[in-house]
Amino acid sequence: MPAEAGVPGGTGGTRRRSAGTAAVATPAVPRVGFVSLGCPKALVDSERILTQLRAEGYAISPDYAGSDMVIVNTCGFIDAAVEESLEAIGEALAENGKVVVTGCLGAKGTVVRDTFPNLLAVTGPHATDEVMQAVHEHLPRPHDPFTDLVPPQGIRLTPRHYAYLKISEGCNHRCTFCIIPSMRGDLVSRPVGEVMQEAENLVRAGVKELLVISQDTSAYGVDVKYRTGFWGGRPIRTRMTELVQAMSSLGAWVRLHYVYPYPHVDEVIPLMAEGKVLPYLDVPFQHASPRILRLMKRPASAENNLARIRAWREACPELTIRSTFIAGFPGETEAEFEELLAFLEAAQLDRVGCFAYSPVEGATANALPDPVPTEVREERQARFMAVQARISAARLARKVGSTVRVLVDSADGTRAVGRSAADAPDIDGVVHISRARGAQPGDFINVKVTRADEHDLHGTRVAG
Repeated sequence: MPAEAGVPGGTGGTRRRSAGTAAVATPAVPRVGFVSLGCPKALVDSERILTQLRAEGYAISPDYAGSDMVIVNTCGFIDAAVEESLEAIGEALAENGKVVVTGCLGAKGTVVRDTFPNLLAVTGPHATDEVMQAVHEHLPRPHDPFTDLVPPQGIRLTPRHYAYLKISEGCNHRCTFCIIPSMRGDLVSRPVGEVMQEAENLVRAGVKELLVISQDTSAYGVDVKYRTGFWGGRPIRTRMTELVQAMSSLGAWVRLHYVYPYPHVDEVIPLMAEGKVLPYLDVPFQHASPRILRLMKRPASAENNLARIRAWREACPELTIRSTFIAGFPGETEAEFEELLAFLEAAQLDRVGCFAYSPVEGATANALPDPVPTEVREERQARFMAVQARISAARLARKVGSTVRVLVDSADGTRAVGRSAADAPDIDGVVHISRARGAQPGDFINVKVTRADEHDLHGTRVAG
């Protein structure tokens, strides 16, 4: 099983990870191999399954040959992700033969079973109980789960110094290009006390950065009417503002992903300006044309979004805004695409990804009239990214000469690579650091920026 493969990206991006370093197997202990694909939300599902496996005494094997069984957590959002998931399942069957499939692709009808009838079991996403039932049936657990210790933070597939923290499942939106609600259901918020306990356990275990994720982070608590929960004996409302304010007391970086531009998001900007939460928002705007946004069934409007961006930056000048967009949505005219480019120029977003529209099986957008030809979609995506590359380069150039706080991800001799507050792992740029002797992954260091390109910063470590 490769340690890491696939392509990094925003919504729908795929990254394969292996849990090969999670345990050292002994001959008497049943061993399970694990392949994890998909977005950070799927990664958290993988971590929960791995935690339960370890809690019950199973060992995690780093390769197919040493595994008594293999679990493949799949992605099924876009065609490329489906193909990679099917390839991973086929590889696991060929190399091992005993395979359980879970994740989003498992929820897309019978495609997995039809392609691979010899699988031990197939489940959908966030299905730890169902996966464990399959494991118990085909690989009996070695002991009583209550007699063994598991680290409070569970088993993680990320480096030790950062972790994704999923605060809810599902989504109440019905965007016409998306099938995630049909696979993961409506919004279900985790109890705020449970989320905070997990965050506290992670920080105690050495995590320096908490990446808050869900399908719609700003809707956290809507399903339970923002009821009050408790953490450490203190009452906390089940609501994004109160949650991140509590997280800020733990002393780690807190980074917010998948935030819809609702008015109440304004409340977290002062926390960012005060340094309590990273000045970073991942907001999937998707388009700027009012008609296309209506066809997508997206909330808000381009005009409101621009006004909100201006207000956010006025309140917190250091704010980094990341977003994703779709080019070539069914019915998109050249004029509407130009409207999108004009929005990009006006918004001056820091980090941006763009997908050429890809029909997803089961999405209602597939039935919309006037589909855009593939070559036009791809040409528009290329034009979009050319504009954004220029914007990104200009915004990064402003940082030359400044000193930024960097969290080190890797180090080799006198050189290191890390990320500033403006950089989320896998999807954003990095900071290349010279004169970094002694720096270790997980260290915070100060870096004087000497050069910038379209995506990354380059600099030298300084004291402080």
